[in-house]
Amino acid sequence: MMSTPVDIEVEPPRLKPAAQRPPVALGVQEALARTRFFPYWLDNPAEPPTEPKLSTDVEADLLIVGGGFTGLWAAVQAKEQMPHLNVVVIEAGQVAHGASGRAGGIISTSVMHGLPNAVRVFPNDIEQLEEFGQRNLDGFEETLARYGIDADIEWNGEMTVAVDPDHIEHLRGDYELHKRYGHDVVLLGREATREQLDSPLFAGALWSRNRSGIVHPAKLAWGLKRAALSLGVKIYEHTPLIEVADEGASVHVKTPHGSVRAPRVLFGSGTAKVGIPDINRRVLQVRDHVLATEPLTDEQLARIGWKNRQGIYDTRTQLNYFRLTKNNNIIFGGLVSYHFDGDPNPPQDEKAETYYRLAQAFYRTFPQLGDVRFSHAWGGPIDYCSRGSVFAKRYLNGKAVFVAGYTGFGVAASRFGAYMGLNILFDRKSPERALDIASLSPTYIPPEPVRWLAAKVTFHAFDGADAEGGWKRAWIKGIKAMGFPM
Repeated sequence: MMSTPVDIEVEPPRLKPAAQRPPVALGVQEALARTRFFPYWLDNPAEPPTEPKLSTDVEADLLIVGGGFTGLWAAVQAKEQMPHLNVVVIEAGQVAHGASGRAGGIISTSVMHGLPNAVRVFPNDIEQLEEFGQRNLDGFEETLARYGIDADIEWNGEMTVAVDPDHIEHLRGDYELHKRYGHDVVLLGREATREQLDSPLFAGALWSRNRSGIVHPAKLAWGLKRAALSLGVKIYEHTPLIEVADEGASVHVKTPHGSVRAPRVLFGSGTAKVGIPDINRRVLQVRDHVLATEPLTDEQLARIGWKNRQGIYDTRTQLNYFRLTKNNNIIFGGLVSYHFDGDPNPPQDEKAETYYRLAQAFYRTFPQLGDVRFSHAWGGPIDYCSRGSVFAKRYLNGKAVFVAGYTGFGVAASRFGAYMGLNILFDRKSPERALDIASLSPTYIPPEPVRWLAAKVTFHAFDGADAEGGWKRAWIKGIKAMGFPM
C-alpha cells in the first residue's frame, strides 16, 4: 500500500530537536587548537604546596623512593602498622606529577590486569587473589573516609564494550568467569548497551556493577600525601635519587643536596632508573595517551546518555578507555607507544599531531559529539611487565624491595602492591606471601635495541589488527604465546 504523500505547502517539515540533529563537526586540528598539553588532573588549584627538597643528611627506619601511588600507600600503611617508624619519602619531581597524576582513574577490583589475566598467570591462586582484591578495595574506601580524602570517587562500576559483534563471544566468556567468582555482572545486548552509553560502535557490553568505579587520580595522590604528613612521614619533593649503595647493615641513598641512610628501602619508582640494573630488565615504560574534552553541556551529555557514569574499556586490540569527570569532561585514552630506552619526557607528547588518531577514535565512538573540543592532552607512563600484574622483588641482600609492574591497573592495585612490598621488606607473615604473586618475578624483557624494535613492531601490529588480521594478528598471537599480556 502506498503511503500518503506529505503536503509540503500545508505542513512544512519540522526541525528535529537539537539533541537529535547532528552537530556541526569540527576537524581534528580545530578541535585541538586550544588544547593544553598537560594532564587535566594536575591543572587544578586543589594541588597542595610542594614539600621542600632534601638539603641535608638524614637517617630513617624506612626510606621510600617515589611519591606516586605505591610510595604514598606504603608510607601511610607503614605508619598505621608501625607508628614508631621514622619514615622518609623522596620524590624526584612533585607528588602526583609522574604516572599517578596521568592515569585514567578507573578503579578495578582486580589486583592484576583483570580477572582473565589473573586466571592465565596464577590459575591455582585465583580464589585468594580475588579475595585480596575485594579486601584491597574495602581498605581503599576506608582509608579515604578515615582521612577525609575527597577524590571525586564514584562507585558506578566498570563496563567493557564490544566494538564488533565478533567480540560478543569473548565478553560472554568473561561474563561466565566473573559470575564464577561472585562478581555482580550483567551481559548487555546492543540496545541495552546503548541505553547505558550511546555509540554506534557498541554491539554489547559486560557491566561489573560493584567494587569498581572512577576517581580523580591527582586528588587521590594529594590526599594520600596529606594523610602521610599527618602521620609524621617526612616527604621531600624535587629530590631525585643519584646513587644507591649497600653498606651492609644499611642502604645509603645520595640525592643532589643530601642523603638518606636507612636499614630498609621500598622502591615505588616505577620504570625510573635507580641504579639497580635488574629492575629495568623486568619492567619497561610504554606511554599511554589521553585526551580530556571541554566540559559537556547538559544537552551534549544527553546525546550519549551515560546516566550511570561507568568507567569504560572497549575490546579493540589497541583499546580505548573513557570516563567522565565530576565536571562532565570526557577522559578518552589509548594509543600506546614506546620510545627508545623508555624516554620519560618525549617531545612528541607536546605536539598536536600525536593526538590526531586518538581524536579521530573519539569522534568515531561518539559522532554525536562532533562539536566538542579538547581542553587537555597528555602522555603518561605505564610500567609494563611480562605477567601484567604487580610484583615485589628483594634487592640489596634483602634490605630493599622494588614494587611495580601494574601494567595500567595501578590506581587501586597500588595499595595492595605497597602492602605486599612492606610485608616482604619487614619479613612479616601474611597470606599473600604464601602465593606465587609474592614469590615469583616476571621474566626478563630484552634489552635495547631489541626492546625498541619489538615494541615498535608490536604497536604497529595493534593498529589495524582487528580489521586486517594477517601478520599483525599472527604477531600478537605469538607475543601472547610467550606469556606477555595483550
